[in-house]
Amino acid sequence: MKENVLIALGGNAILKHREEGTAAEQFENVRVTCRHLAEMVREGYRVAVTHGNGPQVGDILLAYELAKGTLPPMPLDVCGAQSQGMIGYMLQHSLQNELHSRDLHIPVATILTRTQVDRDDPAFISPSKPIGPFYTAMEAKRLREENGWAIGNDSGRGFRRLVPSPEPVRILEEKAIKEIYDEGIIVIACGGGGIPVMDSGKGEYIGVEAVIDKDHVAALMGNLIGADTLLILTDVPCVYLHYGKPDQVSLGRLTPHEARKYLHEGQFPSGSMGPKIESALRFIAGGGKRVIISSLESASRAMKEDAGTVISGEDN
Repeated sequence: MKENVLIALGGNAILKHREEGTAAEQFENVRVTCRHLAEMVREGYRVAVTHGNGPQVGDILLAYELAKGTLPPMPLDVCGAQSQGMIGYMLQHSLQNELHSRDLHIPVATILTRTQVDRDDPAFISPSKPIGPFYTAMEAKRLREENGWAIGNDSGRGFRRLVPSPEPVRILEEKAIKEIYDEGIIVIACGGGGIPVMDSGKGEYIGVEAVIDKDHVAALMGNLIGADTLLILTDVPCVYLHYGKPDQVSLGRLTPHEARKYLHEGQFPSGSMGPKIESALRFIAGGGKRVIISSLESASRAMKEDAGTVISGEDN
């Protein structure tokens, strides 16, 4: 029986640091990414894909900011939908081409995905996720007054808008994702953590100005499709203790208990590895067998546990 794998792509799979973000650059990065994905399919894995969208949403917001005298800005949920469509197209198109070049005639489908959040989530009281362009202190003051935005200093680099990052409750397109995946189609879904929506209390869903952690939603999607493995591909080859310090140590294997212990000790910051470890623990608690955190270049070796960090085993 083929192993079911959810592949969670980091931002570097689509746009690398210091690139301008042109369509040509992003397409080339995605083509390289899809070569690795197609090889995994050729090796016999049944895959589904989810991805980040941070840089792309930032560019969309910046474009609206620059064009606000001519075009009306769109709310954050709509910007998220735009990024899902763009990245989904690039991945779907490139992966289909790579599969065909290997004589693998497997359909690929992108599902525009909404993720429900709780309207009483405490994150709405204290927005903390920086998004969009940087502003000067004077611009920040004006935007607070004009738009009612929460704005904060982002690591001393300048002022940015802060939005809530509520916990995901449910993937609204879960039935479509599961049925299509079970038909043998490669599904691309939940991009950027999904488009955030909430129950209005009047029998309908409404879009929300928020950002949902993509790693947390990856755990939900992995459990939804019955994935055996959640493969998180990022810009580092594995998980480290004391990352970036002289006593840095790479970790080849962790139990859920060890991962939770190091997380509570503060080894995995919330702005980098922390959400990935939390996602790993949620996926395994939800029935997944293992989580592998590795780089894109080592994806095939990581699946054979010859690279990256493997989190598996009994919790205690």
